[in-house]
Amino acid sequence: MKYFKETLARSIVKSVAYRVLIIILDYAVVYWFTGQSKVALGFVLISNIYTTIAYFAHERIWDRIAWGKIA
Repeated sequence: MKYFKETLARSIVKSVAYRVLIIILDYAVVYWFTGQSKVALGFVLISNIYTTIAYFAHERIWDRIAWGKIA
C-alpha cells in the first residue's frame, strides 16, 4: 500500500490558515466576555504563539503515522 507524505510547505500553509481563523475567534470571544480590546489583543498574541507551534508539531507527527492514509 502506498502512503502520501505531506510537504513541509503544506503543513506551514495549513498552520497559518488555521491560526488566522483561531485568532479571529479568540479575539471575538475574549472581547465579548471582557469588552476590552487590549485584553483581547493581549490574549490573542500570547496564546497564538505557543498554540501555532504546538499545532505545527502535531501536524508533522501525524504525517509520520500511516494509519488512516490511503493511496
